[in-house]
Amino acid sequence: MPSPSPNSNLQTSITPPVILIEAVHKWVPLNLHEVWEFRDLLYFLVQREIKSRYRQMALGPLWIVLAPLFNMVIFSVIFGRIAKLPSDGIPYPLFSYAALLPWTLFTTVATGSSNSLEAYKSIISKVYFPRLIVPLAGLISNLVDFLFSFLILLGMMACYGYWPHWTIVTLPLFLVVCGMAGLAIGLWFAAWIVHFRDVAQILNFGLRALMYASPVVYAMSVVPPKWLTFYRLNPMTNVIDGFRWALLGVGAPPDRMMLFSTLIVIPFLVSGAYYFRRTERTIVDIA
Repeated sequence: MPSPSPNSNLQTSITPPVILIEAVHKWVPLNLHEVWEFRDLLYFLVQREIKSRYRQMALGPLWIVLAPLFNMVIFSVIFGRIAKLPSDGIPYPLFSYAALLPWTLFTTVATGSSNSLEAYKSIISKVYFPRLIVPLAGLISNLVDFLFSFLILLGMMACYGYWPHWTIVTLPLFLVVCGMAGLAIGLWFAAWIVHFRDVAQILNFGLRALMYASPVVYAMSVVPPKWLTFYRLNPMTNVIDGFRWALLGVGAPPDRMMLFSTLIVIPFLVSGAYYFRRTERTIVDIA
């Protein structure tokens, strides 16, 4: 009678793993470590966002700088020449372009992340990966666009005789607040747009109204003092005014109101991330 082989004894001694799948009824954890584990996918999606954004366009990546330049020209003619809005002694093209850069970053991050679940719905329903990677990829790709537009701003400053001071080192602070605010709005609206697509239109109208409630086309000095505290609760008010202060020397430096508005954004961002994680589990049922 042949003796049993050692491999057969080894196979009988090893028990197969048991995978238990349970329904989660409470808030799911963010699992941010998974985003780091899937960093190669994040890098791929950033490349995909940048390439697909200007695919089949005659001017291609030139739109990165042409879009804010066109807006700057329109604002300069309508609000600078015709309406003659004050610009605190700064040439109006430079004054408006310095505000358009953070505002464009804010709106593109907000709209891009709000449509992230809807845009990647077909992939999400088939393959697992941390869904937070999608809005983060949009944020990073928009930062790349911002850097190219920022170089144009530095060239405009040189043409008008404005040179950066030490205050330019504070720009990353305002960029962080700008990105956080846009991402917070996008994460909350992404969960709603999956169920109701017309919410995207509400977001677009809201962002347009918020632009005129922020000092994009006018100086903050035109706001009545009795409304100034309430006005500065808007985080983008402090970001835009901070950009002008850091680059052009006008406006207010970071102060307690800047800190307070930032502290408003943080819980809004964290709760939006949790709500985003909770909604991503039901997108397969809607797809």
